[in-house]
Amino acid sequence: GLVFHTLLAIFGITVIIASSETLFKGVAIAGAVYLAWLGIQGFLPGSSTFSFGNGNSGTPNVSAHKAWRDAFMSNALNPKVIVLYLALMPNFVDIQRGNTGAQLAVFGAALIGINIIWQTGLVVAADKARDWLGTPKVQKSVSWITGAILLFFAAAMLWTNVI
Repeated sequence: GLVFHTLLAIFGITVIIASSETLFKGVAIAGAVYLAWLGIQGFLPGSSTFSFGNGNSGTPNVSAHKAWRDAFMSNALNPKVIVLYLALMPNFVDIQRGNTGAQLAVFGAALIGINIIWQTGLVVAADKARDWLGTPKVQKSVSWITGAILLFFAAAMLWTNVI
């Protein structure tokens, strides 16, 4: 998702989206709908949307493709990332140096690198907690809580960007 937003910034599409109220609201609405859809999945019986299974406990695993797709869509449809890139990136671009696209690419790569380090720590911590998180009672609680949080964020996005 951050690669996607870096490319949007390099090609100036971030500025276009942020400067168009209609486009920005469209991204916000699409993001809110997607978050709501993910949130509803947490309340459905047998949903593996928030599965922490390791394949040995009878808890289903989420495929790498589904995990990648969900993460990408959550990031790509997040209007706050567009605003973040629009607010941060111009402060680090020196027009006098030229080749602003390359400067934006380097800054985007730095953000991605920092994010990879942060996310790796989260993955290691989650892997350590996998057995506990994979128990049916905890799994159901996590799904319900996560679903409720995602629905709250969807409503907040709609409230902030549309209403």
